[in-house]
Amino acid sequence: MDLFGVLPFLLVSCITFLLILILKRDATKGKLPPGPTPLPLLGNLLQLNIRDIVKSFKKLHEWYGPVFTVYMGSRPIVVLCGYQVIKEALVDNAETFGGRGRIQALDETFSKYGMVETNGERWRQLRRFSLITLKNFGMGKRSIEERIQEEAQFLVQVLRKTEGHPFDPTTHLRHAISNVICSIVFGNRFEYEDKDFIFLLDTMKKVTSALLSTWVQICNFFPSLMRILPGPQQKLPRYVNMLTNFISQRVKMHQESFDPNCPRDFIDCFLAKMEQEKTNPASEFIHENLVATVLSLFIAGTDTTSNTIIQGLLVLLRYPEMEANMQEEIERVIGRNRSPSYEDRIQMPYTEAFINEIHRFLDLSAVAPPRLVTQEAHFRGFTIPKGTTVIPLLSSIMKSSQYYETPRKFNPGHFLNENGALKKVDAFLPFSAGKRACPGESLARMEIFVFLTTLLQNFHLKTLEQREEIDIAPEVESNGYAPRRYQLCVVPR
Repeated sequence: MDLFGVLPFLLVSCITFLLILILKRDATKGKLPPGPTPLPLLGNLLQLNIRDIVKSFKKLHEWYGPVFTVYMGSRPIVVLCGYQVIKEALVDNAETFGGRGRIQALDETFSKYGMVETNGERWRQLRRFSLITLKNFGMGKRSIEERIQEEAQFLVQVLRKTEGHPFDPTTHLRHAISNVICSIVFGNRFEYEDKDFIFLLDTMKKVTSALLSTWVQICNFFPSLMRILPGPQQKLPRYVNMLTNFISQRVKMHQESFDPNCPRDFIDCFLAKMEQEKTNPASEFIHENLVATVLSLFIAGTDTTSNTIIQGLLVLLRYPEMEANMQEEIERVIGRNRSPSYEDRIQMPYTEAFINEIHRFLDLSAVAPPRLVTQEAHFRGFTIPKGTTVIPLLSSIMKSSQYYETPRKFNPGHFLNENGALKKVDAFLPFSAGKRACPGESLARMEIFVFLTTLLQNFHLKTLEQREEIDIAPEVESNGYAPRRYQLCVVPR
């Protein structure tokens, strides 16, 4: 067959293939919620701005309602918007919407082990163990709160050395928050100049930067293709491997001095559980799960918490009256002669409202990690097949005028009643909800409160800019937001 005979054959084959894809898609489309018409192979790639997925989803929310479908390549994704819809799915139907959807960019370390991307019994056991261990943390002689308080004082000492000169608080806060995790997991903190500590933080930063890159977002559309194409996504497995090797070395050091009767930290508690279940061939308490769980604690617990505090300090630079309100509460409840305690928040409604408003305004988890439908779901008049990935758009709650009077403005009054007492707002889900809600929520809340109040107990915040010109609006990342970079001056009180 000559070239002119082959071309029509290839053309007919391609058209047939595309028609099969379209017919196959249309055969199931009636079961799923509505959404933009996808193209064969590409899905809705051309209708979404992968540099600002949140904005794209919000537009589709306006067009198709609170439940809609987008296609990432040939894969349907159901997006949930609004408090009532997200609560109905994640809380009222927690078991059905309780699986973890695949995060395509993550490698086997996460997809097979730990509690980030696993499902079933492995996830249940590891999550339960982590929650109980963090909640009942009595390892050694110090509680989690004491470790946070200690690190907050180290941070104060470092900031005093700035002597009122401007600096970017990002590095200092990442060091401090990571050191809290180090103390909990490894049993000791690091000096900020320690080369192992710097290596750990630099590598974690490379992992999070890669996960937020445009190339990695494209992995969600074409996972098989992106595994062979060059780009930042190719570096991610190498960075993760560097971190797992670092953690494995620390585990080995723990094993050499391990005393099951005196656990010093999270790793020791896990090793004790491994020893307890060593005769169980189906035990989930194995080395690989230990390393992956520790790694997830670091990645999930460093940037999100430090970014929340960084955003809070920026807001205080812009609005010194809010700083004055918080410092008045600190003076009245805590004074200057002891470290702030998490229990103090009960008597400090304005400070608590301010922290809640940081979460709402910054909207760090605008697009929550994907869920997986564990069984066929009949939801809001639609049928969502088992195994479908579901994405809760938390930003549709946090920036909703239905629940917040001034959703685009920073306003602690959103969480205060007319008497100045803390007000509970149901539509406030910064850590998501249901079975897959962030397991580190309690730790993060404690860190943010203790660090912020300790800093304001010791310093006044200053800026070289005109306060009216400070832009506190978060910067857009591909699937969420991050605080702007800025220069801060601290003056001892």
